[in-house]
Amino acid sequence: MKKLYPLHQTGASLIEVLVAVLILSFGMLSLGGMMAYGVQLPKLAAYRADAATLAASHVERMRANPVGFDGGSYNVTMSYPGALPIVVPCVYPNCVADSLAALDTNETNKALRSALPSGGMRVVCNGACTNRSGDIWVLWREPTTFASLNTASADECPDPAVAPTFTAFTTQPRCLHIKFQL
Repeated sequence: MKKLYPLHQTGASLIEVLVAVLILSFGMLSLGGMMAYGVQLPKLAAYRADAATLAASHVERMRANPVGFDGGSYNVTMSYPGALPIVVPCVYPNCVADSLAALDTNETNKALRSALPSGGMRVVCNGACTNRSGDIWVLWREPTTFASLNTASADECPDPAVAPTFTAFTTQPRCLHIKFQL
């Protein structure tokens, strides 16, 4: 009579299956980390696009008020993350270049706070402001997650020691630096 079952077992043992599941789980874990990073990147790109748009808008406001820019009224030492001053809107005919610059700066700061988490800016003109060129930095704080980007090497944030000086950052923000010529 012939045996129906062979003496040695064929197929995968339980240990082989467990090792395969372990290897597969490490692969799925790394894929999950990449998915979290991939989900975060569009929001980070949106913050950068908003910062560029608002910086360009502020440069256009300065271009529309050259007298205010020449007088240094658009210089902002740092509006991140401090409180915004209350500015009374100027009304024609009492609106002068300085009050228009203060209103423009306040409106841009409000828009930055609305579009970016803890948004703010720094504006510095080059020289005595009469050559109508300068630098604008838009700063914001992105939510920190496990997959967040390293901000220490990715951005060109303003140096707190360079005039006009300001209080150093407690945590490094994200920064967008734009050089402009009116």
